[in-house]
Amino acid sequence: MIEIFLRSFLLFFFVVGAISCQSKQQDSLENTYLRFVGDIKKDSVIDNPKFKLCNSEENVFQYFTTSEGFRYEGEKPNLVSKIKKSYNPVVDVKNNSGYLRIRFVVNCQGETGRFRVIASDFQYNEKELDKAITNQLLKLVENLEGWVPMSKNDKPLDYYMYLIFKIDNGQIIEILP
Repeated sequence: MIEIFLRSFLLFFFVVGAISCQSKQQDSLENTYLRFVGDIKKDSVIDNPKFKLCNSEENVFQYFTTSEGFRYEGEKPNLVSKIKKSYNPVVDVKNNSGYLRIRFVVNCQGETGRFRVIASDFQYNEKELDKAITNQLLKLVENLEGWVPMSKNDKPLDYYMYLIFKIDNGQIIEILP
């Protein structure tokens, strides 16, 4: 009788331990992987601490999950005009051609944060553009005001946005999307 009790007792702790271990592994995986490729995880070293999401991390809308279109006051022509008026071309440095992508989050109040930058050549191979171009465009985008808040079913949303600058010899040729 005692032997059966001990076996049952050991089996119980083995099963509970296995479930607990599996739960810890799942928690570890959830902390390792982001929800979608390209999600921007908060980084206290580089992100503005004043920028806050209105909802949880899991509820930041991706641009591929909505049909809302370009969400800027005056639409894209206004945004392009503002940037081109303020941008000073960097033409005195060679090999300043390629794409510069700036990706960020717009919260439900139209505020922006979590800016991330990546550059590539015209064949989409990662490269660095001159810091004078990168820093200038990043500052221009960070200072843009006029992002239109988004909502769904009368609930305010946070959403991802990106701008891609096509740069040829330091000049802005095109702003995408």
